[in-house]
Amino acid sequence: MRLDPGLAFGTGTHPTTALCLQILDALPLSGRLIIDYGCGSGILGIAALKMGAAHVIAVDLDPQALLATRENALRNRVSSALEVQGVPAKLRPASCVVANILAGPLIDLAPILTAACDAGGDLLLSGLLKTQAYAVKAAYATGFDMVQVVGRDDWCCIHARRTATRNTQTGA
Repeated sequence: MRLDPGLAFGTGTHPTTALCLQILDALPLSGRLIIDYGCGSGILGIAALKMGAAHVIAVDLDPQALLATRENALRNRVSSALEVQGVPAKLRPASCVVANILAGPLIDLAPILTAACDAGGDLLLSGLLKTQAYAVKAAYATGFDMVQVVGRDDWCCIHARRTATRNTQTGA
């Protein structure tokens, strides 16, 4: 993968990015729609496409991140399958949602990320310290079954799976 993060976050060397890539690599991504929320340089979405995902929606609040993601998608010849959106984004439910940001925003975004994940879909939450995993897991506990928490150094990534049935009144 050829990557220039520009002014955005995401070179692939940080443990949280590496953990997300590790879990993505273990998932069956073929033909799936992926949301990369807080896309930074676009590394996770681009990697998912190279691993067989059909389409990626890359979301970030930083215009520099959106620019870097577009440029990196072109550089890696996956731009036709990658859609870039600013925040607030209009997200359709995806079979996999990845968010490698910080613990506080992950907790605040729980309703949005939960609604963006299809029933039975995978959710990867990273950008958090191991000591923050409990609070982040708690924010998603009502809509997800926890699959695993993987760690490297002081960092971790939570892999959860959306419960198979969704409450049609609340979307949870």
